[in-house]
Amino acid sequence: MMFNSLFKFTQKKLNFLYENSLFLQNVDKLIFVLIISVFLLSTVMSSDVIGFVALIAVFLTVVQILTKPGDKFEPNHFELWLLAYFMIVVVSLAGSSLFSLSLKGFMKTVTYLGFYVSVVHYLKNHINKIPYILGAIGVCVGFESFTGLVQNFSHVAEISTWQDVSSLNPEEVMTRVYGTLKPYNPNLLGGYFVAGIPALFGLCAYFANKKHLKSAVISLCFAVMGVVVLFLTGCRGSYIGCMVILAGVFLVCAKFLWNKYKKFFLSILASCFVLAISALMFVASLRKRVFSIFAMRQDSSNSFRFNVYQSSLQMFKDNWLLGIGVGNKNFREIYGLYMRTGFDALSAYNIFLETAVESGIFALIAFLGFLIVMLKDGIKFILSSPRTNEIIFVSAAVISIIAMMVHGLVDTVFFRPQIQFIFWTMAAVISSVVYNNSCEN
Repeated sequence: MMFNSLFKFTQKKLNFLYENSLFLQNVDKLIFVLIISVFLLSTVMSSDVIGFVALIAVFLTVVQILTKPGDKFEPNHFELWLLAYFMIVVVSLAGSSLFSLSLKGFMKTVTYLGFYVSVVHYLKNHINKIPYILGAIGVCVGFESFTGLVQNFSHVAEISTWQDVSSLNPEEVMTRVYGTLKPYNPNLLGGYFVAGIPALFGLCAYFANKKHLKSAVISLCFAVMGVVVLFLTGCRGSYIGCMVILAGVFLVCAKFLWNKYKKFFLSILASCFVLAISALMFVASLRKRVFSIFAMRQDSSNSFRFNVYQSSLQMFKDNWLLGIGVGNKNFREIYGLYMRTGFDALSAYNIFLETAVESGIFALIAFLGFLIVMLKDGIKFILSSPRTNEIIFVSAAVISIIAMMVHGLVDTVFFRPQIQFIFWTMAAVISSVVYNNSCEN
C-alpha cells in the first residue's frame, strides 16, 4: 500500500521520539479504553459526545501508525470496496446542491469509517481483546434490558405516537419501552438489541468453550433478557431481525452439536418454537403487534412507510448518479420537494434505498460489494477453520451484521451512532480474524 512507505519514513524520522516516550509506547492501551468507552457512553450520552470520543481513538491510531516502528496498513480485499464507497461519497459531497448540510453528514461518515479503521488496526495486533469488546457491548445490552424491564412494569408513557391504537382494544395496546438511548425511541432500542444481542450469545459460547460455565450462564441469561425486552420495544423490524439472530445461533450451534447432541438440540429448538407460539396466543398486545406486520396499508405505520418508499424512489430516479449528498438533514430538505402531503420523513426507512438516494447507485453497489464479500469471507472462515474461539467471534459478528441488514430493510435507525459503532466493530472483528488467519496460512 502506497501509504506504508510514508509511514515507514515518518516512523524512521520519529524513532527517537517513540523510544523516549512512554505515552507513544502505550498509546494502544489508551485506544482500547476509548473503544470500550464509545460503547459505554452510547447508552447515556448524546451523539456529539460519542462521536468526539471515537474521533480521539481515530487520532491516536494515526499517531501510533506514524510513530511506531513497523506499524502499517494491510487491508483485506473486501476493504477495497469500502475505499471505493468512501471515494464515491466524497464525489457526491462535492456535487451536492446543499453542500453545508452534506458536509455535516460526510463528517459523520468519516467518523464511522475512521473508527472502523481504528478497531481493525487495534484488533489485528490484539486479537485476544475481542472478548473484552464483545463484553462491553454485552454489558450495555444488559443495562438497556434491565432499564426496559423497569419501564415495562412501570407502564412508562409514550413520548410520541409510536403505534396506531385507533383499532385496538385497551388490552392490545403495548407499553413500548425505549431504554436510555438518545433520542428516546423504541425503534432505536429495538435496533440496538438486534445489533448487540449476538455479542451476548457469542460470549456465552466462548465461556462455555473455556469451561467457565458460570460466566456462560450469566451471558445466556442476559441474552434471553435482551430478546424479551426486544419484543417489549414493539419494533416490528427488530422482531424480524431477532428471528434472523435466533436462526443464525441455531445454525452455528448445529455445526458443533448436531452429531453428538442431535436429540437435545432438536428439543431446545422445539421448546423455543412452543414458547414463541404460546407468547403469541396469550399476550394480546404482542399478537396484535406481530400480526400488524402483515396488515399492509391497513396499518397506518405500514402505509406511512409505503408512501416514503415511493417518494424516496422518485428522489433516487432524479439523482441516481451521485445522489443528493450524505446526511439525514440533507435528506429532509430535499424530501420536502417529493413527499406526499402530511407524510414528512426523517429518512427513507430502508438503509439501501437511503444509501442510493444520498450517494447514488455506485455508492450502493460499493457498499453492497463490501457487505457481500466480507460476509462471504466470514462464513467461509466459520465453515473451514478449526479454531473454535475465533469461529465463535466471527459467527457473532456475521449474525449481528446480517440481522442489522434485514432490520434495515424496513427502518433506518442503523444510521444512529449507537448502532453504527456496533456495526463497524462487528465488521472489524471479521476483518481482523480473517486477516490474521490469512497471514498464518
